[in-house]
Amino acid sequence: MEHFDLAISFTWEYDSDFVELIEDYFQYYELKTYLIKPDNVTDVINLLQNKKIQFTALLDRASDEDVSFIPVAQILKRRKSYIINPHNKIVKTIDKSLMHIKLQENNFKLPKTFILQSFRNDYRLTITEKDLEYIGKPFVIKPSLFSGGGEGVIKNAYTLDEIQKSRMKSPNEKFLIQEKISPTNINGKRAWFRVFWAFDTVIPTYWDDKTHIYSTLSQKEVKEKHLQQLIKITRRLAQITKLDYFSTEIALTKDHKFYLIDYINDQCDMRLKSKHIDGVPDKVVNKFIERMYYKIISL
Repeated sequence: MEHFDLAISFTWEYDSDFVELIEDYFQYYELKTYLIKPDNVTDVINLLQNKKIQFTALLDRASDEDVSFIPVAQILKRRKSYIINPHNKIVKTIDKSLMHIKLQENNFKLPKTFILQSFRNDYRLTITEKDLEYIGKPFVIKPSLFSGGGEGVIKNAYTLDEIQKSRMKSPNEKFLIQEKISPTNINGKRAWFRVFWAFDTVIPTYWDDKTHIYSTLSQKEVKEKHLQQLIKITRRLAQITKLDYFSTEIALTKDHKFYLIDYINDQCDMRLKSKHIDGVPDKVVNKFIERMYYKIISL
C-alpha cells in the first residue's frame, strides 16, 4: 500500500495556485502529497477500496460541490485518516439561521435580526413594518445558506415587498432580515475585517465589504488600535464549531462595538492577492499552509 501524508481534493480552477503552494511547502519538508481532481476521483476511490493507497489526512475542497468526491472522505474516515473540516461538522455551521440562534445563546454581539421560514414552508410574511422600524432602514436581506461571497444578499433593502420577492425567488431558503451595521474608519480604512481561523491560529485582515479588497493587519496594529476582540471572537467561534479552518466577518462601529456579521465561511476563497486584485494577501495564505503543515505532522 502506497502512503501519502496529505491528499487534496478540489474542483475549482482558482484553487490551483493555492494547491500548488501547499504541495511546494509540504514537499520541501519531505512530506508526500496527492491531488484528487474530477479526472481521477473514480480511480482514487478504486485504489482506496482495494487498499492500494492511503492518506494520513485529506483537505476536502470538492465534495461540497461534486458528490462524486464524497466516497473518498467516507472511506478515509473509516480508515481513521484525519479529515480537515469533515462534513458532519460543516453542516452544523453553514446554516446562518441555526448559527445565529446558537451565537445568540452564547452572547455574541450580532445585528438585530428576524429569521423567516422558507417561502415553501410558510408563504406568509411574518415580519411587519414595526419590525423594520426596530431594525432600521436600510436593512439587509440574507439567505440562510447560499450566500457565499455575498451572493443573493441585498444590502440596502427598504420594504416588505423586497423581502417577499427574495423569498419567492429562493423558495427553499430561510432568510435573515438584519440590521445594517456601519463600520467606523481606522487610518482611512473601513473597520470591516475578515478573520481567518487556521489550525489553532487567528489571522485577522482588513476586508472592505464594498470593494472586497484585503489589507494585512499586523499584531502591532491590533494592539495599538485595541482590536484584540477580533482574536477573542474568532477563538470562541472555533471552540463552538470545532472546525480546523474557516473565515468570519467582523465589523467595528464608532462606539467600539464588535459585531459578528458573516458567521462561518468554511471553504475560504484562497486566491492569491499577487494574482487577483480581490485575493487573500499571499502572506496570509502562506501562514495558513504553514499552520496546516504543523497540524499534519502532529497527527
